[in-house]
Amino acid sequence: MVRLMELVVDANVLISALIASQGKSCELVFNDRLRLYAPEFLLEEVEKYKEEILTKSKLSKSEFDLFLSIISTRIDFIPYSDFENYIPESEKFSPDPNDTEYFALALKLKCGFWSNDKRLKEQNKVKVYSTTELLKEGKDSPIR
Repeated sequence: MVRLMELVVDANVLISALIASQGKSCELVFNDRLRLYAPEFLLEEVEKYKEEILTKSKLSKSEFDLFLSIISTRIDFIPYSDFENYIPESEKFSPDPNDTEYFALALKLKCGFWSNDKRLKEQNKVKVYSTTELLKEGKDSPIR
């Protein structure tokens, strides 16, 4: 039986996947052994950086929209109202106020958080995985 790893995914990971469609982040987004979640506002964050993503990825606007819609099928977007009760606890330990919602969602789902922001490992309430850590080979790897 394949072990499924559930993770809340950070905007920086999704943006990396959009910029480098042949990169490791994108490869992991489409890995069937990962079940990904995100606060609904993640899509707003991606939209905020759309021009930068278009420049770096060399995607046209229509290619970007299509690719984002395909990637979005791999992520369960959770409304704020589903995890808002966890915000006060998350605010107490999140090293970055911008990541409070991600941590709150991870607390609600009792799962890890996929982010490449090293500062987020400064807390010990939620396990934070980097892309590199998720890719590590070996018998203990949940996604190999």
